Amino acid sequence: MASAPPVRRTSSGQPPSLREQSLVPVGMATILPEAARQVRHLEAELLASCHRFGYDEIILPTFEYLDVLAPGLEPTLVENSYKIVDRTTGRILLLRPDVTAQIARSVAMGMVGTRFPLRLSYRATVFRYEPEHAGRDREIFQVGAELIGADDASADSEIIILLIECLRQVGLRSFKISLGHVGFFKGLLIRAGLSPEGQKRAEHAAARRDLPRLGEILSQERVTKRSAHRILDVLELCGQAEVLSKGRTLAKGERPLVQALDRLENVYQLLCATGFQETVLLDLGEFRGFDYYDGIVFDVFTEGIGVELGGGGRYDQLIGRFGRNLPSTGFALTVDRLFRGLSLPDRTKSVGLNVLVVAHQGLSTQLVSVAQRLRQAGIRTVQQAVDPSGRDLVDVAVEAGLEANIGTIIVVGVDRSKPEQVVVLHPRDGRRISGSPGRAHFRKRTVSTASLIASLRADLEGTV
Repeated sequence: MASAPPVRRTSSGQPPSLREQSLVPVGMATILPEAARQVRHLEAELLASCHRFGYDEIILPTFEYLDVLAPGLEPTLVENSYKIVDRTTGRILLLRPDVTAQIARSVAMGMVGTRFPLRLSYRATVFRYEPEHAGRDREIFQVGAELIGADDASADSEIIILLIECLRQVGLRSFKISLGHVGFFKGLLIRAGLSPEGQKRAEHAAARRDLPRLGEILSQERVTKRSAHRILDVLELCGQAEVLSKGRTLAKGERPLVQALDRLENVYQLLCATGFQETVLLDLGEFRGFDYYDGIVFDVFTEGIGVELGGGGRYDQLIGRFGRNLPSTGFALTVDRLFRGLSLPDRTKSVGLNVLVVAHQGLSTQLVSVAQRLRQAGIRTVQQAVDPSGRDLVDVAVEAGLEANIGTIIVVGVDRSKPEQVVVLHPRDGRRISGSPGRAHFRKRTVSTASLIASLRADLEGTV
């Protein structure tokens, strides 16, 4: 399975310098404009995929009252949450450490309605304290989806298929879904006679794939060597359909173990029938790190990223901690990890217009008027007042366009005697500017402000 995750990086893809590390809190992100544009586009594509499956976006608060959300959080997560005192009430607030618990609380309170199943999606940032040496982020950007009020194999397969389609939509070429059922591994621990505390410690070790630690725990719990070997072997029991046969041998007909395998087999068969056999890998040791998972669970991995991109599973008892139980399943993707795993060219660059409007500093009214007219027409427009200092205004505008990396330049006020006219400049070699070309490398024409928008759109149609 996956090893430790890569170091948090800047938008350039390079590790932060020592000075940057001293200025920015450890595990927190500064995403610069180029990367920010791509990340937001990535999030939008993920949410659009969720929308096509019928999932409606929900926006949740960044802060929660500790006493309200705590029933949905395991003690370790509460301990690793960032907390402050609410100045108004004196109650303890915590920065959101987990979105699924927030959604469970919202559903239990009836805030999302009472018609089930509910299909919800979100993009949010969660905050968790991680030791610096762990190499994990403390600020985590997520996009996810939750299916609430449905309890059958088709619901489990729906959320996994949605995850797969999200990854395909954003262009991830190669990935694997590791699919399991926590009931199988928990059943083995119960059968081995572990104490409740020992079982909890064993589950945490299994979630981290820490076999030496798990072996120590089993020894401390005085589990027989045969049972201990079976439990440790399960963590390495991965593959296709043959894994289920091996699991049934280990189950020895015990009802909880057999039921877990039956549900896992049903979901796996549905995914295979839908054409995802090569994408899904059965893993009887799949065990996520949150204690509210109680059924089908899964993680997604890709080459080059030493940790899962995301995952999820079934949590039928979580909403019951805030009210009545509702069968539920969902997933979350870590956007930063997915962004690093894509290794794709920038697909976010707009095919539409990107325009720079330039005018002499003394023509601010005309500059703002032309720029605003373009924006109202849906054209992305940057405006810039310049001081030519005796130089030709068109040459100064070309330099401004190069500096802003914008190819289409509109120059206002070239001929002061004709205020209704502007000069439009386009690179002769198409859509991009390279090197340091002068005005000779641009096509130039004069148009009226009244016909400017139609003229620009005609240029766009001619280049697409």
